[in-house]
Order: sequence, then structure tokens, then C-alpha cells
Amino acid sequence: MESEIRPGRFQVLPVVIKNLIIINSLVWLAQITIGQDLLSVEDLFALHHFSSVHYHIWQYISYMFLHSSQSFFHILFNMFALWMFGSTLENLWGPSRFLIFYLLCGLGAGIAQVVALTYDISNYNAMFEAGQIGAEELYILSNVPTLGASGAVMGIFAAFAYTFPNSQMLILPIPFPIKAKWALLGLAVLDVLGGVSSESTGIAHFAHLGGAAVGILIVIFWNRKNRNNFF
Repeated sequence: MESEIRPGRFQVLPVVIKNLIIINSLVWLAQITIGQDLLSVEDLFALHHFSSVHYHIWQYISYMFLHSSQSFFHILFNMFALWMFGSTLENLWGPSRFLIFYLLCGLGAGIAQVVALTYDISNYNAMFEAGQIGAEELYILSNVPTLGASGAVMGIFAAFAYTFPNSQMLILPIPFPIKAKWALLGLAVLDVLGGVSSESTGIAHFAHLGGAAVGILIVIFWNRKNRNNFF
């Protein structure tokens, strides 16, 4: 893999990112319009645990194209981060490689989230058997869907931070620039803490971690003959 962007290939809005933004936006519009009336888009296409009645194998891919229909900021932040960090990588790698990378990161994020849900659901079943929660609450907790591009986007940011570790970034509310490698480390720590916390935040922390891990591993593999110094 080349270590610098090739002259003449730079695009402000590369083709894959442009189409991903369009697809995600159209799906989000479908969620907030027909999704609630004619059919449940989230039941069909958001990622559910394999023990759920709503589980389908295609959800490992389709979930990353859905976002919360209750919050515009969910899709806005993900698409902005996709453009901000993904544009550099797509210009560097080309459209085909970037799309493969994006989908693999999303797939890895989904698998990591399902593994984490397996542990959670086993705890919910134990609580039900102990009489701590009822059947209705067990059903709700066991069928919470995972949706959003955050895991794939986290993989993109991890790849960006690995490839350009010393890039300076401004991240609110931090009042000073921070290098990409330290920003990645900080986000990973927050996701680990959020993932092991007993308090539910509604954020798929392990999907973020899974996406980042897959992203780093792929870049290391692609760059094995031309290793960058992370520090």
C-alpha cells in the first residue's frame, strides 16, 4: 500500500463515500416515513441477536445502513465522520479497496456486538429465572436492535489514525489539538469503559471496538511490506 496520496486522484467527495451517504440518507428517510406504517424496517434490517425472532443473516450487512429514526444527529455525525476520515483513505486506496474495507469493518463490528449481546442475554435469562424481571421485559431486552454505521466508521477512523498517526485534530470540548493516534486510544478507552459499565447508554460500544480492531488488522495486513511507525 502506498504511503502517500497519489497526485491527481484527490476528490473532495469520492465516489464510494458519496454513494454511501446517499444510500444511508435514503434509508433513513424510509425509516421515518414508510418504515413505521407499512412494515418495520428495523425488525427486518437492523441487527438482532441470533436468538431473536427478528434475526436474519443479512442483518450483519444491512444494519450499517440504518440509523435511529428518532435522532437526525445519529446519521449526521456518522456521515460527517465517514466523509472527514474516509475521503483521505478512499483517495489513497481507490474505490474498490475502500468499499471492501468499509463493509468488512461493519461486518466485524456486527459480529463483536452479537458476541457481547450473547453475554447480556444470558444474564437477562438468569434474571428472568430468578424472578427479577418479567417475560415482557425479557422479550424487550433480548430483542433490542443494533443499527448505524458507527462500527464501520470507527474502523475507518482507526485506519486513518494508523496511517496518519500524527495528524492534528480538534475535538470538542478538548481546547487544544490532539494527534489522531491519541484520539483513537481515547475513544477506545471510553468504549471499553462504556461496554463494561452496568448502566445502559444505548450505544453499541463493542461494535465500535470490533470495527476499530478489524480496521487496524486490515491496514496492518495491507501494509505488511511497508510498515509505518505508529509513534
